[in-house]
Amino acid sequence: MAKVEWSAGIDSVSGALSKPGKNGQHSCAKMLLGTHRTAATENPNCNRLYLRKKVHRSTSPTEDELFARMRFSTVAQLVNERRKDLTKITADQRAFLAQKDTAGGKKTMKAYYWMVCGDAYDQEHPRM
Repeated sequence: MAKVEWSAGIDSVSGALSKPGKNGQHSCAKMLLGTHRTAATENPNCNRLYLRKKVHRSTSPTEDELFARMRFSTVAQLVNERRKDLTKITADQRAFLAQKDTAGGKKTMKAYYWMVCGDAYDQEHPRM
């Protein structure tokens, strides 16, 4: 097993260090994932590195997955349009502040826009 010595100021590394690129892009073919565990053990070296090969899907997307993709892309477009609509900004800011501190209220304006636009999408496109 290899041992990693970190430079001064770096205590640990955690998360994806490199990801495989999409088709046609120059990137690595494998994902490099680092993990750090803080637990009381006899071994103080609790960092691990993993390599994961690029995964190719063997099945086609289900109807639910296609619906979720369509909903996400449409709601994202609606959020961007609503953020830039000058006729709704003041009313949206007031409504956001009114619901912010309530139970279940959205804490950021972006989350509020996603809730409003997602609810509007769901009203227009009911799922059976």
